Amino acid sequence: MNEGIQETSKEEVRGISERWILLLLAAVQFTQIMDFMIMMPLGPQLMRELGINPQQFGALISSFAITAGVVGLAAAPFIDRFDRKVLLLVCYAGFAIATLVCGLSHTPGMLLFARALCGAFGGVSGATVMAIVADVVPPERRARGMGIIMTSFSVAAALGVPLGLKLAQWFRWEAPFLVVAGVAGVVWIFLWRSLPAVRGHLNGQPKSVRDFLMLLRDGNAWRGLALMSAMVFGHFTIIPYLSPYLVGNVGMPESHLFLVYLTGGVVTVFTGPGVGRLADLHGRFKTYLVLVAGASSVIWMLTNSGHREVWEVMILAGLFFMFASGRFVPGQAVISLAVPAARRGAYMSLVACARDLASGITAAIGGVVVTKGADGSLQHFDRLGWLAIGVSVASLLIFRKVRSVN
Repeated sequence: MNEGIQETSKEEVRGISERWILLLLAAVQFTQIMDFMIMMPLGPQLMRELGINPQQFGALISSFAITAGVVGLAAAPFIDRFDRKVLLLVCYAGFAIATLVCGLSHTPGMLLFARALCGAFGGVSGATVMAIVADVVPPERRARGMGIIMTSFSVAAALGVPLGLKLAQWFRWEAPFLVVAGVAGVVWIFLWRSLPAVRGHLNGQPKSVRDFLMLLRDGNAWRGLALMSAMVFGHFTIIPYLSPYLVGNVGMPESHLFLVYLTGGVVTVFTGPGVGRLADLHGRFKTYLVLVAGASSVIWMLTNSGHREVWEVMILAGLFFMFASGRFVPGQAVISLAVPAARRGAYMSLVACARDLASGITAAIGGVVVTKGADGSLQHFDRLGWLAIGVSVASLLIFRKVRSVN
């Protein structure tokens, strides 16, 4: 039996490796991230074929995050009452079905409803994935385990999005959603057959609303939520406007934009697990400090840049994704240790809500700060860079305040 599988019975985990479980959970995250990310580059095609305007397209994008946050918050008081395997199977099945409905939608209203369902089920299943990782991977390997899960973001950006765009070009915009739904169905079967029951957090005692209220009074838990919000703020402040900035200000050809995300995704596929190993070996704070310093330097170069050659942009993009995305690995590991196992499911649901809310706020702030010039360039993008750097530095202080209790 793998020593990393904890809080389950010996019969349930015999012969199941920790790495296999992490790869399965990473596959769950990959399909959900792919489902969310593919909507943005499909914008022109969706607006043309469904006859919607930019505001309606924005609603399609935000509906996922909004319902994920709302449903995650509503489910948080109850999420620790169930076997995590059962909860994941139910929610992930709902996500797969909702994604299938996206691919079968023929009207804007039907697609909006399907996107909201994807967020509702995806938010809870994503929080459950993180709770399972924290349950089955011991603290001394927690950052490494989180690194494997976070690699799913990189794979989705490097492989999933370009492939999804090609499918939409070869067939129709519905094709990527149908493929993701099919992949999710296969992953669900593997989860059902391979994932052990994860119910050690129950301890034979039913959870009550009082337990959730105790969680809300936990100052350490709130510091963990603040850390997640700060990490998102320091990252997503510039992400939504990076593409138009690279095209309008840096001179990146629009046809080459996919190279930016392809490069960043490929780089982090290899560096994500390595960051986890470094955090476990040399300490999470030291690793986080180095990553924040690197991310801040690259953000400054990106947001204060003039015209650059394509190869220069690709190098900066690779460094940005390596440092900026990498800091989520030690950060997520520390956050997962901020509460006892018995409250971890509810807490990870709150963490997901904080992440979604922070991403929405940062996008809104960016829209207020930047303006589009007559020549198509973005004005004041450098201010967003300084804002991201300032919050990133402040997150170091929050990181030191988060106490590990498990």
